Amino acid sequence: MTLSLELLRHGETEQGGGLRGSLDDALTEKGWAQLRAAVADAGPWDRLISSPLQRCARFAEELAAQRDLPLELEAGLQELHFGAWEGRSAAELMASDAAALGRFWSDPYAFTPPGGEPLADFEARVLGAVQRLQLRYAGERLLLITHGGVMRLLLAGARGLPPADLLQVEVAHAQRFHLQLDRFGRLQELP
Repeated sequence: MTLSLELLRHGETEQGGGLRGSLDDALTEKGWAQLRAAVADAGPWDRLISSPLQRCARFAEELAAQRDLPLELEAGLQELHFGAWEGRSAAELMASDAAALGRFWSDPYAFTPPGGEPLADFEARVLGAVQRLQLRYAGERLLLITHGGVMRLLLAGARGLPPADLLQVEVAHAQRFHLQLDRFGRLQELP
């Protein structure tokens, strides 16, 4: 059976832009408003699945209570861990480590930020989480509240993009996308 996955990126966070990774930032009031607006006319879903980081999980808790939906926190849907780059902006990294940042942007699978999670490990973690969801909830419609990196990975797969193009996928705060996972585990983006 197929699995319907609607992806929702968290809203704006208190610490702003940059590589947030595993940092556990809270949402700003604007971030809360972005998320509430994003789901105002969305659904229905059978259940919510969220990254355990608070920028995703706090909103997921609110939405689950409002819509009387089951909520599950899934650690496999956490953002890529950026190691020594966590909390730093691209501008800061351009000033201190432009060559390394350029290697990461041009081929994130071939270059891992210092002390960071290799992208192949991140991919295995995220796809493993999606496969577990398909085994448990085939035939259902899930809302996954997660991070830009997770969504880029899934969207790149659904769009058939080469691995080096992963970071070219645009995902704004509180943006939603709809994917379908077929019975063979293939992702397809839906309108």
